[in-house]
Amino acid sequence: MAKCAICEKSVSHGNKLSIARSHVSKRSKRTWKPNLQSVKVMENGQPKRIKVCTQCLRSGKVNRV
Repeated sequence: MAKCAICEKSVSHGNKLSIARSHVSKRSKRTWKPNLQSVKVMENGQPKRIKVCTQCLRSGKVNRV
């Protein structure tokens, strides 16, 4: 599965709730995927492509080439 190279965020699983009445009546499985972007970074003096989540990009944890 796809995973962030910095924070290792990956797919999470849970239930999709169908609220048809006053209470939750049906549940089905679903997945939440992280918003990954492919970016070029410098690693050991060489440019390299890694997959990074957008939260790591916004917080400045990644130095792009």
